[in-house]
Amino acid sequence: MNNKINQLKELIQKSNNIVFFGGAGVSTESNIPDFRSSSGLFSERLNKNFTPEQLVSHTFFVRYPDEFFKFYKDKLIYQDAKPNNAHKALAKLEEIGKLKAVVTQNIDGLHQMAGSKTVYELHGSVHRNYCTKCHKFFDLDSMLALDGNIPHCDKCGGVVKPDVVLYEEGLDNATIEGAIRAISSADLLIIGGTSLVVYPAASFINYYRGKDMVLINKSSTGYDNEASLVINDAIGEVLKEAVLDVYK
Repeated sequence: MNNKINQLKELIQKSNNIVFFGGAGVSTESNIPDFRSSSGLFSERLNKNFTPEQLVSHTFFVRYPDEFFKFYKDKLIYQDAKPNNAHKALAKLEEIGKLKAVVTQNIDGLHQMAGSKTVYELHGSVHRNYCTKCHKFFDLDSMLALDGNIPHCDKCGGVVKPDVVLYEEGLDNATIEGAIRAISSADLLIIGGTSLVVYPAASFINYYRGKDMVLINKSSTGYDNEASLVINDAIGEVLKEAVLDVYK
């Protein structure tokens, strides 16, 4: 492992246009579980088992908003979560001018909390919420403070929808363009905490044109043979040793 960490240190040292692409594994060390690992969840009111993907689909949001928000508030919002060493290391790399962007599939906002400035949130953020009628903005605290399980706008009464990309919904075009632009111009792409099975997000790494690609994930991925360096370990521990212990 030490040899691989040293290789990562060398790649980071000689690179000045790094882009990081990350998934749920980046936040599990902040005690935010990967919801896709859950089994079917039973809804007493609907008398049916649902997958987590079904519960956060656009169809489910429209048809069963009460069940949607019960699951959303219980399983996708973690107000006490704090940035871990992975988030802190990436913020440090940006601070010293090496990392140019973070492209994340996560919706928890921990990259920004750690200090990262250029973050492309492919799947949106729990910290942004908008009324579906008048488009009034609500931050996370103000959305959760609204009366009832289904949040209704205090201005017009419309349902307040989280600014997260549900299944069956398309990604934001401006976010897509920014992420692709960053990845395609990078001289080092570090991929971490993702099994690269969620599309279209995972396909973005195909825009990378640089020489070296690093994959840091606890388990193997379908892209391992395309990477110049694969580290199967917890990303927070890896980036602490390769970044935080080096750039102080």
